[in-house]
Amino acid sequence: MSVALVLFGIFFILLLLSTPVAVALGASTFITSYIFEGKESLIDLASALFSKLDKYALMAIPMFILAGNILSKGGSAKRIVEFAKAFVGHLPGGLPIAAIFASIIFAAVSGSSPATVAAIGSIMFGAITAAGYPKSYAVGTITASGSLGILIPPSIVMIIYGVTAEQSIGKLFIAGIIPGLIIGFMLMAVTYIGAKRLGFKKQKPASWSEKWQKFKEAFWALMTIVIIIGGIYGGIFTPTEAAAVSAVWALFIAIFIYKDINIKELYIVFLDSAKTSAMILFIIANASMFAYFLTLENIPQMLSDWVVNMHLGKIGFLIAVNILLLIAGNFMEPSSIIMIMVPLLLPVAKMLGINPIHFGVIITINMELGMLTPPVGLNLFVASGITGLSIKDVVKAVLPWFFVILIGLLLITYIPQISLFLPNLMISS
Repeated sequence: MSVALVLFGIFFILLLLSTPVAVALGASTFITSYIFEGKESLIDLASALFSKLDKYALMAIPMFILAGNILSKGGSAKRIVEFAKAFVGHLPGGLPIAAIFASIIFAAVSGSSPATVAAIGSIMFGAITAAGYPKSYAVGTITASGSLGILIPPSIVMIIYGVTAEQSIGKLFIAGIIPGLIIGFMLMAVTYIGAKRLGFKKQKPASWSEKWQKFKEAFWALMTIVIIIGGIYGGIFTPTEAAAVSAVWALFIAIFIYKDINIKELYIVFLDSAKTSAMILFIIANASMFAYFLTLENIPQMLSDWVVNMHLGKIGFLIAVNILLLIAGNFMEPSSIIMIMVPLLLPVAKMLGINPIHFGVIITINMELGMLTPPVGLNLFVASGITGLSIKDVVKAVLPWFFVILIGLLLITYIPQISLFLPNLMISS
């Protein structure tokens, strides 16, 4: 236990000194290993750092990031928004609901929460406020619904969980579909009720010819969803191959069909994608080494024994996990949390009979909530940047929708079949 205390003590001291999370993970591991195991152990850690990155599934991360950047920089996001507005824009709260609907669709082509907020928010914020909605209402719906980008497949967070927990990424992707849609519709319902209370009434719906026209304009962007999801579950390619296909497809439609990105702009898109990918993979490398050292020192097993002796049971354990992850989400980004917490928590979850796929969905929804909480909630900073509101105002605006997602988390935590219905259906067929 002294090893664990020193390891986590050094880690949190480094965080308090404003050390980047990835550096804090790596440094605390090396220092603790040197103290207790000597300099020879550092060679094993260096080897573990490279071996943990040598995983085929991790190749999907830069590809999905690239695909999302191409689609958000081009006109695909705008076409998806216009498609959503044509179908739900006439309802009370129609424009905010259209933003949520568009976020669900864009999440299914980008796999990124901040990218979804940036792409949909930059288009919809001005339109929603121009229609008479309060700024807080507009920014709340856009920021909260954007968090669905890490739950609805393809999801970069789920890829990291799958690699860490050694679970099927394909099953994790399909497990996120129903929870993502349920939370999305819950957000829409609250937005609808709120808009009615604000006095907004139903408008004349778009004609079927207009809807058809918007569908045709968005068709090639929407086909990204069909290609990714259909390709994976049709057995045509693996999730990693799907990531590469989605990047090529996004590039193809942006340059040759929509023609809204030129060759010169591609340099910036590729550079931004490379920076984001490097940041995530650097975190994964250091967090993997941290997790490897935890396992080496038998810390997960000690935690399992402690939980057993506490007699928490499945329900108590899941309550504790949700509280722990919600707190962690205030201070760390999703990749770091998953790489640190999963090796500790998953053995206990398995021992209590919790399905690892269901557990992955629970963790992912907690990561969604972490994107909406200060001081490091990335969606808050993205929303602040595109709306001009302060972080404090964005946090206040997001609160009603934050609690909606929290209720969704409780439902999905204690009704496992919401997550497991589609994966079980896939296995039985």
